[in-house]
Amino acid sequence: MDGNFRTQFVRDPAALKHFPALVLNADYRPLSYYPLSLWPWQEAIKAAVLDRVQIVAEYDHVVRSQRQEFRIPSVVVLKDFVKPQKRVAFTRFNLFLRDEFCCQYCGSKGDLTFDHVVPRAKGGITSWENVVAACSPCNLRKGSRSLRQSGLALRRPPRAPTAEEMQGHGRRFPPNHLHESWMDYLYWDAELEA
Repeated sequence: MDGNFRTQFVRDPAALKHFPALVLNADYRPLSYYPLSLWPWQEAIKAAVLDRVQIVAEYDHVVRSQRQEFRIPSVVVLKDFVKPQKRVAFTRFNLFLRDEFCCQYCGSKGDLTFDHVVPRAKGGITSWENVVAACSPCNLRKGSRSLRQSGLALRRPPRAPTAEEMQGHGRRFPPNHLHESWMDYLYWDAELEA
């Protein structure tokens, strides 16, 4: 498979509004939880016709070409295993996901920005180990001072997350739309309640 295959599912978010297909790796796990690996229905049908995926669940809707009729796939499984990425990209979104979308000083959620624990003005670098999610009030309070000078404390020390940790965080923040046919494939390895 080509190198772009992994990112094709996030190309056109507008196309996912109607009948998105959940894309599973050959081991029946989503390629990604955040963003959830979804394809527009057209991509899923194309991949099925090209024999790149197996359809395991379908919507109750049908589309027609000149010669054929297709039920729209809701879950597809890749025929070839795509090796998961080991390194997590250092992006603003991934930083917020690592910190579970809450301020690392006060714990509040919403209206987040990021903060350099050791300020850049004092030699701090932009890295997983020195940047945390922060709400605007805490970020302003800290400014370019040290934690001790600002009177703030970190809830947990920042560090580079593993791909497995990020997948775990992603499972706790499901997307707005979850079709019922996806549930068995998204949370099958979650711990069961007694």
